[in-house]
Amino acid sequence: MTPGIYLVHKPAGQTSFSLVQAFMEEVRASGLRRDKLPACHGGALDPFADGLLLILAGQATRLMDLLHPIPKTYVAEIAWGSETDSGDSLGQMTKSTKSLTVTERDLTAALEQFVGWREQVPPSTSNKRVDGERAYRKAHRGETVVLPPSRVYLHSARWRSHDLPRGSVLEIVTGGGYYVRSLARDLGRATGAFGHLTKLHRTAIGPWSDPRDGRELIRGAQLYPWCPSVEIDERELALLRGGRGIERRPPTAPEWKLPDGFPDPHAPLRALIAGRIVALLRERDGKLHAAPVLRGPL
Repeated sequence: MTPGIYLVHKPAGQTSFSLVQAFMEEVRASGLRRDKLPACHGGALDPFADGLLLILAGQATRLMDLLHPIPKTYVAEIAWGSETDSGDSLGQMTKSTKSLTVTERDLTAALEQFVGWREQVPPSTSNKRVDGERAYRKAHRGETVVLPPSRVYLHSARWRSHDLPRGSVLEIVTGGGYYVRSLARDLGRATGAFGHLTKLHRTAIGPWSDPRDGRELIRGAQLYPWCPSVEIDERELALLRGGRGIERRPPTAPEWKLPDGFPDPHAPLRALIAGRIVALLRERDGKLHAAPVLRGPL
């Protein structure tokens, strides 16, 4: 069991946390203590959804925030004719229409309204916290949950196919914190068709694709390739560990380019020694300072 980021396929019906638990069982079975190789996921998928899940292990858990602003790609199947309280087929129907006349032209025009930065109300069964508790826990107890809108980003969206009036298949690229269930709900309201998700597949996060089966370990310079890099030496690493800055130098350009027009994530520099990440750096007062130094190389 090695520190880094593991690309894992999450099947529909399982929770993201259950895959992390299974990973930790492997860690224990290998003879490592849990505190020697902590693990978490890099962004949950709903239980009904499937696709790419990132499991962060070791020092990668400290860098989870780097994953939030990068692109996520989804393929969603939407059923028209009814809306549910959860935004998916597991929820209770809250709205429906008996005379469904939605057209491809209607859906294309409605979809264009949601591209870019928009305010989005998360589903009541989302992972958001309300008064210190996850919203979905309150909703499952039958409590009324009203969440405030969040500022979210939809980079691109296209209809892959239609089987009207029954349903449509949509492919989107989003920023972090985006709820595809909310998009299906809002598209249904905008067209009068009312809709909810029946399937959701996350095909990619940044440069990494769903492995479909098995598991793939990403480590070293393969990690966070949207960040520029600088090479440092052991002496400079010691300075960083002591809270001091090191001299600036021209960075190497990122190895993976964000989609054209995607918001700049303002990524830090990766500090590399022998191809391994030992720290992240940001410029301050004319020098490079740790943000943070890792306790062990990735």
